[in-house]
Amino acid sequence: MRSVSQKKGNRITKAALPLLIALLIMGGGAALQLSAGPGHEAATAGPGHEAAPPLLAPEEAWAAEGYDKVASAGETAKSVTIGKYGMIPVYGRDVKDGKYDILVESSSTFFHIEKAKLTVKKGKMTAAITLSSISYEYVNPGTAEEAAKAPLEDYIAPKNKDGRSTFVIPVDALDEELDCAAFSKRKKKWYDRKILFVASSLPEGALKIELPDYDRIEEALELYDQAKGTDTLKAAKKEQENKAATEEVDEGTILVDPVTVDRKDGEYSIQVHMTGGSGRASVTSPTWLTIKDGKAYAKLMWSSTYYDYMIVGGKKYMNESSDGGNSTFTIPITVMDEAMPVIADTTAMGHPVEIEYKLTFYEDTIGDKSQIPQEAAIDVLILALGIILAGGVLNFIVKRRRKH
Repeated sequence: MRSVSQKKGNRITKAALPLLIALLIMGGGAALQLSAGPGHEAATAGPGHEAAPPLLAPEEAWAAEGYDKVASAGETAKSVTIGKYGMIPVYGRDVKDGKYDILVESSSTFFHIEKAKLTVKKGKMTAAITLSSISYEYVNPGTAEEAAKAPLEDYIAPKNKDGRSTFVIPVDALDEELDCAAFSKRKKKWYDRKILFVASSLPEGALKIELPDYDRIEEALELYDQAKGTDTLKAAKKEQENKAATEEVDEGTILVDPVTVDRKDGEYSIQVHMTGGSGRASVTSPTWLTIKDGKAYAKLMWSSTYYDYMIVGGKKYMNESSDGGNSTFTIPITVMDEAMPVIADTTAMGHPVEIEYKLTFYEDTIGDKSQIPQEAAIDVLILALGIILAGGVLNFIVKRRRKH
């Protein structure tokens, strides 16, 4: 008959067994180093073996679910160079306590910071940065790789108002490139961003130190290069661009080439059908088709004057209408006879809003550009002017003959 202590020992062993199995699995089967209690030495791994390292949860275990994707190199394009040659970091201890408007440069045109308010308190700096859109769900100080491995509580959420997002972020230094990863709502991926808070844009008296004149430094380098026949400044900027590496375009949309069309280079017309948005806006159909080097491009005219840019295949195309007329864009046609996703930004609601549309271009409708209503109207106008001119000339001749 077993004693009470034996039964109790068996119960403890059975209860601990699942934990021991889990520890063995996580530790890769290595010998465990357990505390033996007061007055006893810890168990070792045995002769010829090292003691197992402390068991730690893998880094990925802390990553926020659904926020672990990083944009690949194929989804990126060249970034914008920020800052000036020779910039020296300015830290919180160099700035007087207070709140200041400050200029912020960004490595991406799609991460445009409209305004920023810098707060300095006891040598620590934070900034409320306001973006020109609400395209980002979170930002995270550091690289995209670091953000993808971070827990959800580390992410910085925005306050959205009037089509703009405001994030409050820590600022390590001014006049220095800072990594700030951004998570795209649409693409569900993290993208590397670099931002720079410009110390010289602070109001007079905010700094405790005197800044170098970076414009004069660049001028001096240019004069030096001219005298020596070198290109120091250009080389430095090139190095800075290479260091900046790549930057995402349109929150990760892969850049695509225009579709190839078996037609001679020239101008044509083509039927286009658009879906998406509220259904109130439309584009002219048929519209202009330009074939250049065998590639297809469309010139779209909207029914509204409020569209300021379009995004196709990751690239931004600006409104070509400069006289207040209907918004007009020349964009690549990336596919024929299938829906082509595009984004168009409208200010009709008082603030910029990006709206997703789909355009379908029908290859079998390619025809003469005279089929476009605007072109037909131009032809009619030219014909009318020709008739008026001809009538005027004929009238002049008839009157002249009568006089003689």
